[in-house]
Amino acid sequence: MAGAIAAGNAVVVKPSELAEASATFIAETLPKYLDSDAVAVVEGGPEETTELLKNKFDYIFYTGGTNVGKIVYSAATKNLTPVTLELGGKSPTYIDNTVDIEVTTKRILWGKFINAGQTCIAPDYVLCSREVQDKFVEYAKLILKEWYGEDPQKSPDLCRIINSRHYSRLQALLNASKDKVAIGGKSDPQDRYVSPTILTNVSPDDKIMEDEIFGPILPIVPVDNAYEAIKFINAREHPLVLYVFSEQKNIQKLFTEQTRSGSLCVNDTIMFYGGKE
Repeated sequence: MAGAIAAGNAVVVKPSELAEASATFIAETLPKYLDSDAVAVVEGGPEETTELLKNKFDYIFYTGGTNVGKIVYSAATKNLTPVTLELGGKSPTYIDNTVDIEVTTKRILWGKFINAGQTCIAPDYVLCSREVQDKFVEYAKLILKEWYGEDPQKSPDLCRIINSRHYSRLQALLNASKDKVAIGGKSDPQDRYVSPTILTNVSPDDKIMEDEIFGPILPIVPVDNAYEAIKFINAREHPLVLYVFSEQKNIQKLFTEQTRSGSLCVNDTIMFYGGKE
């Protein structure tokens, strides 16, 4: 929005109706500081968005889910309007046996459970050997207890799922994965609480692997090596982010050269988004 205004454009801002508090804040706050002739805020759900998209814009920037992204793109084509889509996806994380597994586990769990996993660049699933999987789970139990205590629901450092619809979606994923739960798996509909959950020995065909999780559930899919992991990643839609944990330069190079993603981060999560040194 800042870039568009700086280039001399007027801007229509449509905050997501799914984040009600944020949408209200934007609608109430922007008019206090910005000229309404330059910046207009439109609130509403699918019906209002559909009407809004009937207008002819010079450019549309959309960030959100793939399904709505397709709707926005389709509407834009009617007026040949250029579009930028920043969509989510299933961002993979690969771990090999050369890493410091305690540090690696901390970094992955931190990136996953920020905002209870409700960020578009959260690690969506892990690819690693069964040996690494067991070590990861062993350290994860200790780390999550240190961070969130014996009962994570009582922790002041763990937020809730943004709305009931998304809670129900995550609950369905948990119900379909009961036999894979290694850590967590608890939930409370009254509190919209889903505990930090790790699933092990997940199959590529499991329900949890169909769409972006966008919640505090981390599945681990066992693979034998980096080549199998790359084949797995390349067989799916290009991820928004790919995380690689390995001390081997040749493995890092392999993922850099043989995969395609919006961003690639080595031996860390999220930090690349925070800015450059």
